[in-house]
Amino acid sequence: MEASAGLVAGSHNRNELVVIHGHEEPKPLKDMSGQVCEICGDEIGLTVDGDLFVACDECGFPACRPCYEYERREGSQLCPQCKTRYKRLKGCPRVEGDEDEEDTDDIEHEFNIEDEQNKNRYLAEAMLYGKMNYGRGPEDEESPQFPPVITGVRSRPVSGEFPISSLGGEQIPSSLHRRVHPYPTSEPGSARWDDKKEGGWKERMDEWKMQQGNIGPELDDYADPEMAAIDEARQPLSRKVPIASSKINPYRMIIVIRLLVLAVFLRYRILNPVHDAFGLWLTSIICEIWFALSWILDQFPKWFPIDRETYLDRLSLRYEREGEPNMLAPIDIFVSTVDPLKEPPLVTANTILSILAMDYPMEKVSCYLSDDGASMLTFEVLSETAEFARKWVPFCKKFVIEPRAPEMYFSQKIDYLKDKVQPTFVKDRRAMKREYEEFKVRVNALVAKATKVPPEGWIMQDGTPWPGNNTKDHPGMIQVFLGHSGGHDTEGNELPRLVYVSREKRPGFQHHKKAGAMNALVRVSGVLTNAPFMLNLDCDHYINNSKAVREAMCFLMDPQIGRKVCYVQFPQRFDGIDRHDRYANRNTVFFDINMKGLDGIQGPVYVGTGCVFRRQALYGYEPPKRPKRPKMVTCDCCPCFGRRRKNKKHSKSKHVEDGDASANLQGFDDDQEILMSQMNFEKKFGQSAIFVTSTFMVEGGVPPSSSPAALLKEAIHVISCGYEDKTEWGTELGWIYGSITEDILTGFKMHCRGWRSIYCMPKRPAFKGSAPINLSDRLNQVLRWALGSVEIFFSRHSPLWYGYKGSKLKWLERFAYINTTVYPFTSVPLLAYCTLPAICLLTGKFIMPTISTFASLFFIALFLSIFATGILELRWSGVSLEEWWRNEQFWVIGGISAHLFAVVQGLLKILAGIDTNFTVTSKAVDDENEFGELYTFKWTTLLIPPTTILIINIVGVVAGISDAINNGYQSWGPLFGKLFFSFWVIVHLYPFLKGLMGRQNRTPTIVVIWSVLLASIFSLLWVRIDPFVLKTKGPDTNQCGINC
Repeated sequence: MEASAGLVAGSHNRNELVVIHGHEEPKPLKDMSGQVCEICGDEIGLTVDGDLFVACDECGFPACRPCYEYERREGSQLCPQCKTRYKRLKGCPRVEGDEDEEDTDDIEHEFNIEDEQNKNRYLAEAMLYGKMNYGRGPEDEESPQFPPVITGVRSRPVSGEFPISSLGGEQIPSSLHRRVHPYPTSEPGSARWDDKKEGGWKERMDEWKMQQGNIGPELDDYADPEMAAIDEARQPLSRKVPIASSKINPYRMIIVIRLLVLAVFLRYRILNPVHDAFGLWLTSIICEIWFALSWILDQFPKWFPIDRETYLDRLSLRYEREGEPNMLAPIDIFVSTVDPLKEPPLVTANTILSILAMDYPMEKVSCYLSDDGASMLTFEVLSETAEFARKWVPFCKKFVIEPRAPEMYFSQKIDYLKDKVQPTFVKDRRAMKREYEEFKVRVNALVAKATKVPPEGWIMQDGTPWPGNNTKDHPGMIQVFLGHSGGHDTEGNELPRLVYVSREKRPGFQHHKKAGAMNALVRVSGVLTNAPFMLNLDCDHYINNSKAVREAMCFLMDPQIGRKVCYVQFPQRFDGIDRHDRYANRNTVFFDINMKGLDGIQGPVYVGTGCVFRRQALYGYEPPKRPKRPKMVTCDCCPCFGRRRKNKKHSKSKHVEDGDASANLQGFDDDQEILMSQMNFEKKFGQSAIFVTSTFMVEGGVPPSSSPAALLKEAIHVISCGYEDKTEWGTELGWIYGSITEDILTGFKMHCRGWRSIYCMPKRPAFKGSAPINLSDRLNQVLRWALGSVEIFFSRHSPLWYGYKGSKLKWLERFAYINTTVYPFTSVPLLAYCTLPAICLLTGKFIMPTISTFASLFFIALFLSIFATGILELRWSGVSLEEWWRNEQFWVIGGISAHLFAVVQGLLKILAGIDTNFTVTSKAVDDENEFGELYTFKWTTLLIPPTTILIINIVGVVAGISDAINNGYQSWGPLFGKLFFSFWVIVHLYPFLKGLMGRQNRTPTIVVIWSVLLASIFSLLWVRIDPFVLKTKGPDTNQCGINC
């Protein structure tokens, strides 16, 4: 894969493929074989013996192997030219009507890589190797030969390759291949065995223990630094750090107490109705029961919170030994963008630069940018970014700076000379800052140029029209900017790969938005680099900690826990948020409390960005299973341990149990055997032999190919529009379709298969992004999340009913997923509950009867348990009280606005097929202030419900106090409960009120008009109808004394 080879654009369905060079005319890819299939236009190819493939022996009609097999399997089985029935050729599967042949049935050879004579042996050895290679080391005298599809011997050496076999016939010593259970050093009957037999038992036992590692060397050997490093490398790469029992045990006790108090409180409320305001009472009861269920779903998944610790030095000692090849796993990094006018290209460029400069072996990093808008602006900015990276990356490596996104690094208000000792640092930093400012000017010029689209569309530098001028109808495009050839910095060091990808889009096809773009990146990377791990980032999330990927590898490459880890999720951290975080943009309660709790169960949910995946988990495979532990065998010396007859029975079935345990060694290899036996590759992964072959390479590596041009051609194929048709992409593989919050569904499917995830919180945040600090933007963001949850709730993947049969999802983990889908529906009872205080103040009624002193203890106990739960939760999590309170406030603000609209919009979309979008009209931002966006007002219908609730409660407070003043002292007692209830609503909506008033304390006219209008209508209707208060006819005889 060569850098700067030109933009490859084409469509597999239309049989179009061109290479657009910088100042050259479009050139078709060269024909590698000399003959082209007359049916599809692809190359004819060769047979397994190296000869030109001939489909028809009668007339020699030029047809490629896929067309030949498709015609035999699905068509008339006749040659299009001479109408002679196709004969079965060597290496092709049998179909109905084939004559019996004497040669062996070679159906397995549809994806042949080696010659026919060794295929069966290679397959058997590969399967055996996949199950039994754990613990085998380089000291083994014989090393079996495995198929190149597994070892990558014949594949080109790219970043995706994970070396397993030896180079040049010599074994590579490494701690990764150190034998855990060594083979006997000699066999009985040999001279060495006889010598050992003559020695004492103690000497033989000590030698055996030394081999097993149970007895260390002599005291003098401990001073050997090499031995100390080896011992350190053998230690685990991470560990769990449990929460101190003095913090977690009281927290659990309070949860149980609160549950009991809540049950008693609800029982009292149900058994003591308010007869003169039955409607108000019933509404409040329904709301309180819903709140109780929501609290249970949210609280109990936080029962087992844990912290984690990583050891980066051990990772380096184990996989980065001096004098040996670097054994760290390759990684493919995905960045997605759509509209460069809404997602500033300079922000995307900073994200790309932070990836290219991260602290990881350069040859093992590949960065893919998905441009789902097919924008020429994004393409040109990426080209400028690749050129600037040649200067920026060596600067970051030389001076070890953090963060490695230039915009964030140069804008830091810190002492940049701290811990810097190189004499040339100041001079180099000034020069680099000047280079970056010039880079920004060039990018800004491109952005200014892109604001006005030419009538004829965009034209490239060589005069070729930009293939993506029509964003809804364009071919797939791939451009390799940095790679092995031409991908070097100013100091001659290799740079990571940088690949531009824009998938094909045509009218009439469902493209599935971001989820479809991510699946296209999975397939493209599988063809070009095929790293075993993948990191996905939003275009505005840069790498803040250059060692973030190493942190993830401490879990994914750990030999003890790594094999069952599907992904490592990092918390989201943000820049540019106001000091008080008015609208809870940091969301620390979720990331520092809820996610820690899930990490102690089966792992955190996937939140859409900042996540390192295992590629095999995204391919739909199940995690490998451990063999079942055999039952304990005891003697019959003690009656309580059973009789000898049972032991004999156990011993007779010992071999059967061992066989069952071996049969349970499932995982990647077993799934691949099933696929090979059923030959359902196309139904699962699509019609790309190269991509299907790459899915078997668990440790990564590029499939064998004739040339880089063929790889790029196949990459264009896998991003074509119809590639996913009749496959499992989006249903069982990759990012799951069906919701705009595809992240929740994707993680849920992995957890249902038995995978577990890890939550990694390094001291220095791994990634940082931008968050909307404007009220309207924040509400629209929450609306999108809530709408995705509603879509999941009504889909077939709903956690309420999906995955019970054969699922490996733990119950508390299911509780958490159910909570992520039902929380928008809390908006309905929350809206009613926030309206009740105003109704009570306006009508003089209340939702509770007059309570006794004993009954008041229930309310006091409930409030105390709520406060105690919150305080103890903050104590073990480290979240501040202000952050917790901001989260509570925005829960109410978002609940009665964005969540409510999400429920309505979701129901309209599911039941009526109406897709309603709430758009935001942007206005000018005050550039003179850092947080000018915070005070900018943007009209949206989401502002109407909270404003109405706020005005109604304020009017209710005024009316209630006025009524108490007019009625005298005796009416103040019942008023306090109603006022407390109403003030609870107003205090929670206070940040919303500040957002409406803005910096100048002016509220837009449209908001005032709508809110006053709705509040007035509601109040007038209430006075007229009063539906929640029981009506009585006639005078009260107790007051008038008249017997009516």
